[in-house]
Amino acid sequence: MDIQLLHRPGNTAAKVSLNPAEVCTAESGAMIAMSNNINITTTTHKQGKGSILKAVKRMVAGESLFINHFEAQNTAGEVWLGTALAGDMEVMQLDNETLIVQGSSFLACEHSIEINLGWQGFKSIFSGERVFWLHLKGSGKVLISSFGAIYPIHVDGEYIVDTGHIVAFNETLDFTITKAGKSWLHSFLGGEGLVCKFHGKGTVWCQSHNPSSFGSMLGGNLRPR
Repeated sequence: MDIQLLHRPGNTAAKVSLNPAEVCTAESGAMIAMSNNINITTTTHKQGKGSILKAVKRMVAGESLFINHFEAQNTAGEVWLGTALAGDMEVMQLDNETLIVQGSSFLACEHSIEINLGWQGFKSIFSGERVFWLHLKGSGKVLISSFGAIYPIHVDGEYIVDTGHIVAFNETLDFTITKAGKSWLHSFLGGEGLVCKFHGKGTVWCQSHNPSSFGSMLGGNLRPR
């Protein structure tokens, strides 16, 4: 599977080229266009391993109930993928490892990647984020997306990231919830509130915009329907 990212970084679209019989697993509703020889199979999880329980778990993590599998028939084909929010994408190459991704940032992966749900503990509740994250495990390509620009932060020790700006991070990292400033009063008055303090060695991928903050700002200006 070859992935080409176009129109970066503000309005990125992904062109996924598939060899005959090759399968790309993608989030429901991500398809922009595709060649005529692509066959789509919709399941609640990986092909042949779907279940309602796994689908419900995906919904808890912020994902859609169903995922789509695009397979090229007889000859090579291509699928174009996009996102609801304007921003960038990143292709990650996993080598028998696990990448932890916030639900709305998962876009697609090779069929060899296992998609599971991970429990991050009650600390995620206090951070204002989801309790569950997606764990993408195995060897192959993963396509993630961001709201705005996406960039890596390499952690060797400790690093603080605002909870709404986290896209993904290596399994080698752990995090705790803490205040942004020296005191709780300064943290909340400064508009930062709670943040994630990562510990260990690995990479955190961040997005330049916060979807929740954007939704709160936009929502107050929308006319009732």
